[in-house]
Amino acid sequence: MTDQPTAQRVAAAPAAPDVRMFSPAATVASCAGFVLIGALQALYGPTIPAFRADFQLSPAAAGLGLSAHFVGGVAGVLLFDRLFGRIGNRRILGASYLLMAVGAAGFALAPGWPLALAMALLAGLGFGGIDYGLNQLFAVGFGHRSTAMLNVLNAHFGIGAILGPALVGAVGAEHYPALFLVFAAANLPLLLCLRGVRDRAPQQTGGAGPDEATGSALSRSLGSVLAVFVALYVLHVGIEAGVGGWEPTHLETVGYGAGLAATATSVYWLMMTVGRFLVAPITLRFSAEAIITVSCAGMTVCLLLASVRDIAPYAYAGVGLFIAPIFPTGLPWLNRAAPRARRAGALVIAASMVGGVVAGPTLGKAIESLGVRSVPLVLGAVSALCVAATLWLIRATRPARAPRGA
Repeated sequence: MTDQPTAQRVAAAPAAPDVRMFSPAATVASCAGFVLIGALQALYGPTIPAFRADFQLSPAAAGLGLSAHFVGGVAGVLLFDRLFGRIGNRRILGASYLLMAVGAAGFALAPGWPLALAMALLAGLGFGGIDYGLNQLFAVGFGHRSTAMLNVLNAHFGIGAILGPALVGAVGAEHYPALFLVFAAANLPLLLCLRGVRDRAPQQTGGAGPDEATGSALSRSLGSVLAVFVALYVLHVGIEAGVGGWEPTHLETVGYGAGLAATATSVYWLMMTVGRFLVAPITLRFSAEAIITVSCAGMTVCLLLASVRDIAPYAYAGVGLFIAPIFPTGLPWLNRAAPRARRAGALVIAASMVGGVVAGPTLGKAIESLGVRSVPLVLGAVSALCVAATLWLIRATRPARAPRGA
C-alpha cells in the first residue's frame, strides 16, 4: 500500500490523445468571440452617465447594469456546464452567441430600466456560455499547445476590454444604443464558423476506477484540490479587479495627477493583454505549475514595490504582466489534476466571476480601515496567499514516482 496522496495518483492518469477540435477559421472566430465578450463587459462602465440621463437613475441603480451582466455570466457558466457533453459543442456555442446578441440588442432598445436590466442579464447568460465553452474546449482542443492557445484566446478578451471604452470615447457615451446594436450584429457572423468546431470534446482517460476502500479518499483529495484551485482563482481575480479599481485612487493619493493615474491604469490593463501573448510560447517549454509560481511571486513583489511612490506606476504595470498568465494557464493544470471532476472548470470560471464581484466591497472595507496608501500592501497580502495556494497545489498534484524495481 502506498502513502502517495490519492489526488497525485489521479493526476498521473494519461490524457486523451491529441484531437483537432477547431479548424483554422473556427480558431480565428473563437478569438473574435473573446474580443466581443471583452468589449461587452467593458462597455457598461463608460456608458453609465448616459444610462443615468436616459432613465433618470442614481449612480447605484445605474451600476446594476454591470451587476446584472455578472449575475448572468455566473448563471451562464453553471447552466452550460450542465449541458456540456449532453448536447453538441456547436449548439452550446451557437445558443450563447445568440443569447448575447439578443441581450445586447434588447439592452440598446429597451424603453425602461427594468427591461434593460433583464436584457443585460440575458446578454450575460450568453457571455458566460462563451467564456466557459471556449475555455473548456481550448483547454483540451490543441494537445500540447492547449495552454499556449488558452493564453492567446484570453489575450483577445483583453483586446476587447481595451477596445470597448475606446469606442465609447470615440463616438460618445450618449450613442451607446448604436454601440450595443453593432456589438449584437457582430456576433452573428461567428455562427457561420461553428461548423469548424468538433461537436464532441475528447475525454480524458484514467486507469481503473477506485475501489470502495479508496473511493472516499479520492473524493476528499480531489475536494481539497478543487477548493484550493477555486481559492486561487477568487484571490487572483480579486487582485486583478482590485488593482484596476484602486490604482488610480492610490496614485492620486500619493501625489500623481489624475491624467497620469488614469493612463497608468490603462497601461496595467494593456500589460495584462501583452503578457498573455508573451507567455504563449513560454508554455511550450515550461510547465503550468512553474509559470503560475513565477507569476504569483512576481505579482507579489510588484505589489510591494507599488508602495514606493517613485516607481508605483511601473510596479502596477509589472502586476499586469505577471498576473496575465494565471487564469488561462491554470485551466489545463486543473484538468490534469482533477481529470474525473467534470465540473471543475465550471467551478473555477464561475469563481473567477464571483471574485470580481466581491473584490470591490471586501477590499474597500479593508482599505477604509487602513487608508488608501495601504492599497498595494493589502493587495500584496492577498497575492502572498496566491503564492501559498500555488505551492500547496504543486505538492498535492505532483505525479507519483514509479516504485524502484518496477
